Amino acid sequence: MANLMIFSYICVFTLTIIVHGSRINDEFFDEVRQLLVQKQQLQQQEDSNEGQFEQYRYQNVDSPPKPREIKGWPSVPLKNIGQITAVSVNPDGNPVIFHRADRVWNAETFNDTDYYQLMPDGPIQGNTILTLDARDGSVIEERGRGLFYMPHGMTIDRLGGNLWLTDVALHQVFKFKPGNDYPSITLGRRFEPGVSRYHLCKPTSVAVASTGEIFVADGYCNNRVMKYNALGRLIRIMPQPPEFLSLQVPHGLTLLEHLDLLCIADRENMRVVCPKAGLKSSRDEGEPAVTIQEPDLGRVLDVAAYGDLVYAINGPTSQMIPIRGFTIHPKAETIIDHWGKFENPHSIAFCPNGSAMYVTEIGPNKIWKFELV
Repeated sequence: MANLMIFSYICVFTLTIIVHGSRINDEFFDEVRQLLVQKQQLQQQEDSNEGQFEQYRYQNVDSPPKPREIKGWPSVPLKNIGQITAVSVNPDGNPVIFHRADRVWNAETFNDTDYYQLMPDGPIQGNTILTLDARDGSVIEERGRGLFYMPHGMTIDRLGGNLWLTDVALHQVFKFKPGNDYPSITLGRRFEPGVSRYHLCKPTSVAVASTGEIFVADGYCNNRVMKYNALGRLIRIMPQPPEFLSLQVPHGLTLLEHLDLLCIADRENMRVVCPKAGLKSSRDEGEPAVTIQEPDLGRVLDVAAYGDLVYAINGPTSQMIPIRGFTIHPKAETIIDHWGKFENPHSIAFCPNGSAMYVTEIGPNKIWKFELV
């Protein structure tokens, strides 16, 4: 972008030379020289950053950071907490959790056509969104009372700390700007499951790119991912021809923007699959997806990016498959480390600076904090 601005600026001055050649003086040429020097400095900085990133990436591959539990965290017990379905981290570095309070998803919650059956009960009356202090886990802020029926996914974007939430009962996704109690963007039709471009059906997760593009895992029914522009206009449905990609409950999403990959916790296919996100160019969107599928992976519940690595958690699958965390090297399409021991994890998230990682469970209703060593 900087190079384009500089080039445009030089073009304008060149046109000025042609039209008003007699008026050009040394001041003009000094400005052009400064712009050229600036361009060279920017290019050198980009090359330096790229070199540092490459070194960081290879260090990750050779000795990936291993999560180590911070014992005794939270030091303050969380009260009146239901199933903690999601965790994300705000710009201040504090974890934010999304939970169901006294609401539980069971066999009576939906009918055979995915319509929510408990509308007469109304929305959850307790606060469903809690901001915790990263130091001791104490509750800093509570909100979300009377808004949600069956919470599921949550993402806090890096574009301003906007909160993206999914509700599987409402079949909707909401964007809340910081401090606002009313959504600025709503995707899907309220209480209406469907397969059209305007409908969602039990959406599970959201990922937001630095470009503003939005990815929604339309997970339990439609087995697809919806890509929207920053204003919420649908621009792509995944998969579609010529993509050879079959999803079975896409349950979690994370972006590896440097590699232009969207990594999906493809739960019932028991794998992590990473098709092209199309952030840099749409030309590569039909390329075969990166696929990580190994016998001990089990039903993958969520994924989170750290550098060019992906950290994942699985859920109960069989007695032969431990419930734990995985460190994945997408480019090599392999698991390079295992860590943790859980009962029923559901969500994973990193601090923006990578200093900590959080995992939540929905039975026991618990949040874990890890440091990376």
